[in-house]
Amino acid sequence: FMATRLGTVKKTELMEYDTARKGGLIAITLDEDDELIGVKKTNGERYVILGTRQGISIAFAEDDVRAMGRTAVGVRGIKLREGDYVVGAARAQEGKEVLTITEKGYGKKTPVEEYRITNRGGKGVKGMPTKEKDFVENLLITTTHHTILFFTNRGRVYHLKAYEIAEASRAAKGTAIINLLQLEKDEKITAVIQ
Repeated sequence: FMATRLGTVKKTELMEYDTARKGGLIAITLDEDDELIGVKKTNGERYVILGTRQGISIAFAEDDVRAMGRTAVGVRGIKLREGDYVVGAARAQEGKEVLTITEKGYGKKTPVEEYRITNRGGKGVKGMPTKEKDFVENLLITTTHHTILFFTNRGRVYHLKAYEIAEASRAAKGTAIINLLQLEKDEKITAVIQ
């Protein structure tokens, strides 16, 4: 399962990538101003959550996206608002939580069940309120046992256990997960991994 910055999603059977070529294989055809932001191995039976920079999220069943060939463009996963783009794509599963992180270190965990499943290609719902100078950096699925690493544009890394991050509703802003006094001026989170 693949997702792009401009909200396109695509699903391709794994056997399509069986052939090794020196120059690589085309996995998806992208528009000139688009880029691939996430690839997840799926079983086709879960659902996917896309999250955008402006805090909008959409959840839809994986089987809303039919399997396509390697060179296909894909289909619309989310209808983006002006100036917005996708920052995260995650495979959802009941009992897990959606971790949403902003550039300035605010975050929250929200139960997956709060993200109502809709049809692919819609406008989505508010997944996290954002402020003018602080936008969503990433969205991922976690459990209390994961360790999360936060990398900044200044080359620093912070780590937390997922259970240390407060749980909050979809509409909540979240709390400062990294002491904002520790961040230097103009420092922001640019990558999150677990």
